[in-house]
Amino acid sequence: MFLGLDLGTSELKALLLSDGHEVVAIARCPLTVQRPQALWSEQATQDWWAALETVMDRLQQLHPQALARLQAVGLSGQMHGATLLGADDAVLRPAILWNDGRSGAQCEHLSAAVPELSLITGNLAMPGFTAPKLLWVREHEPTVFAQVRRVLLPKDWLRLQLTGEAVSDMSDAAGTLWLDTGKRDWSDTMLAACGLDRSHMPRLVEGSDISAYLKPELCQRWGLPPRVPVAGGAGDNAASAVGMGLVRPGQGFVSLGTSGVVFVSGAAFEPNPAQALHAFCHALPQRWHQMSVMLSAASAVTWAARNLGFEDEPALLNAAATLSEAEQKTAPLFLPYLSGERSPHNNPLACGAWLGLRAQHRREDLAYAVAEGVGFGLLDGLQTIPATEPPLDTLSLVGGGSRSAWWAQLLADTFGLRLQVHQDAESGGAMGAARLAWLALGGTLDQVCTTPPVQRVHTPDAQRHALLQQRHQRFKALYPALLPQFPAST
Repeated sequence: MFLGLDLGTSELKALLLSDGHEVVAIARCPLTVQRPQALWSEQATQDWWAALETVMDRLQQLHPQALARLQAVGLSGQMHGATLLGADDAVLRPAILWNDGRSGAQCEHLSAAVPELSLITGNLAMPGFTAPKLLWVREHEPTVFAQVRRVLLPKDWLRLQLTGEAVSDMSDAAGTLWLDTGKRDWSDTMLAACGLDRSHMPRLVEGSDISAYLKPELCQRWGLPPRVPVAGGAGDNAASAVGMGLVRPGQGFVSLGTSGVVFVSGAAFEPNPAQALHAFCHALPQRWHQMSVMLSAASAVTWAARNLGFEDEPALLNAAATLSEAEQKTAPLFLPYLSGERSPHNNPLACGAWLGLRAQHRREDLAYAVAEGVGFGLLDGLQTIPATEPPLDTLSLVGGGSRSAWWAQLLADTFGLRLQVHQDAESGGAMGAARLAWLALGGTLDQVCTTPPVQRVHTPDAQRHALLQQRHQRFKALYPALLPQFPAST
């Protein structure tokens, strides 16, 4: 039995996996994001721990026999978050999250200070990454910065509470801008540029290696065996790839979570920073991946459902699905930049907008525009990924947004690619974390990283793809046209 713990932005999820690839149990606990100022996005670390206690207590109540056979734990988590610890590992302030946009100026300063930044990290300096957040704290909260003794990513803070050890894995560490991504080691140059050194960083392991062991008192509390290893784990998207068995070069997925991701596995470090494409270490040794990221995907649908008066996200998508083809052609366009944008624009100040509103439009038209606009944003990111050999023709679809067959078909028509939805597609990160735990105990790649059964396949319709290509061209023209109207600063 293997346990995957996935610390997301909107929930913490626990998944128990047997060595027969059976999902024995899933437990969830919701999380909320605090936005005390414009562009800010924070969470309290105590909420993460409370959520972990909730899911573990629930599993212990409902599945005590499974927990008693637990062999290892794996961790997955939201990337880039800055968790600042002082003396005795006391938390100094709320964690600054991946979708926080306050550090735009610090990105410019860091890029100027380290001209070779992209060569070292494989990425551009973006507000979402961890390093610019520390520069912001140094400038705006100098008292806090002076107390910093350690910086951990969100899932690694949970590891510290679970094991007493400060450890990170290569895939998550690659999202800090402090990792030499090609060498899979901390970069002294990048750390020094932020007023830090290796003493502030956790120890690094591969995602499929043992990182530490659960504290004995926690094993006793939850009825676990007395010595349970914890795998290195992975950032959420690399974990999802492992969970879906998409670890070989050319395999990839589209994730419809809070953010939107297009992820393609590779065998080498191949950065493309000019178009804000991410090049990160994969969760497995000597593998890398490329990834485009949009900041508001399913979260844009959540926002629209709330503000348009729909009961929930499925109700909005059901309403959007009622539009005829003629109505879709005349629907407004929606820019999904509610939290700024990463790929391909790298602009935390970009804003969302509906364009082309007419008196005849109803909320159903606005709903359609939002679902379509998220797809167009994902397509912009997909087009930044270099051509693969053989050419990419199929992607898997994961995340909560994969539940909607209508939206999945719209995305397939938008991309002109086949999309397939697997069993347990909503639990990719937690599944991947559990599989990394299995690998850490000696499971082989072929044995562990199988592809879950395909439940649905969405094949693109050529006529719909042609129509959406025309609308996408109009969509792409909006960003440069509206750029002068976006705020100049925070």
